[in-house]
Amino acid sequence: MKNQASEVIRVMIVDDHAMVRRGLAVFLKAFDDLKLAGEAENGAAAIKLCAETLPDVILMDMSMPEMDGITATRAIRKQFPQVQVIALTSFKEGKVIKTALEAGVIGYVLKDVSADDLVRAIRAAHAGRATLSPEASQALVETTNQAPPPGLDLTERERGVLALMIEGLNNTQIAGKLIVSPSTIKSHVSNILAKLGVASRTEAVTLALRNNIVP
Repeated sequence: MKNQASEVIRVMIVDDHAMVRRGLAVFLKAFDDLKLAGEAENGAAAIKLCAETLPDVILMDMSMPEMDGITATRAIRKQFPQVQVIALTSFKEGKVIKTALEAGVIGYVLKDVSADDLVRAIRAAHAGRATLSPEASQALVETTNQAPPPGLDLTERERGVLALMIEGLNNTQIAGKLIVSPSTIKSHVSNILAKLGVASRTEAVTLALRNNIVP
């Protein structure tokens, strides 16, 4: 199967399963513009092999022993920024996808991808264009749209007051510990309740303990 471009794209395969690597190697042979540059069974081996072969594109599994794909991708992109990395994985979790993208992958493709879609992703990566599988795009959107954990907007003083609330101290006792007026503490408590979206001290303490808002 010929690509319009005559340039051969050298592809490295990184996966801890030999059968997966073998299947991908056979897949590459079906396309005139793709060539196997090498195989590695984990992230550490991938970094070493990348230095030796300098492939154009790497198909990188995310979960591997010794060194995972995200760690390897981060190292490879730092040392060899001209090498493009496609995550080829079974993981659909938004957090994993986000971390992989932050590490430097240009594509995120699931292992049940069709041959045509995979070769398109490889060619796109070589041209500097990103590819996300539909499932990965959806998971990323859902993760991005999630509400932030409660308590992120609390000031350092409010966290201190909340910590004393968790200990069971009332406003007067907290004021004594922090050497401020009870009215100041009352104001802090009101702000804490508003920021946490709760109506009572008990709810605030429960939410704080459940979400580890205060170390």
